[in-house]
Amino acid sequence: MDNEILEMLEATPKLESKKCKIISFLIRVFLQFGIYIVALIVWYIQDYFIAIASLIASYIVMGIIRSKVRNSVIPPKQREHQYSDKEIADWFVAREFCFKTSKNELEVL
Repeated sequence: MDNEILEMLEATPKLESKKCKIISFLIRVFLQFGIYIVALIVWYIQDYFIAIASLIASYIVMGIIRSKVRNSVIPPKQREHQYSDKEIADWFVAREFCFKTSKNELEVL
């Protein structure tokens, strides 16, 4: 570890505005509880056997959605780390909805 260069990791972005925090919270709730909401709706409309099948199917679909969102916003060097649904939602909202430009970036443009 004497001559190794450790690359700096970006911290999970802090959301400052209330709008960004609400969007992040809604995405987090969707990622965490979307599976159960789909199963309960199907159970109410159909039968509980079909609800169990939809629970399994929505678990797979939600995993695909979660991984696509995660890989679209988290920097490539940090993708091997584990992230919670809150951190994935914070990264997504910070990169897609509530991004900031610094003064130096504006001077370059």
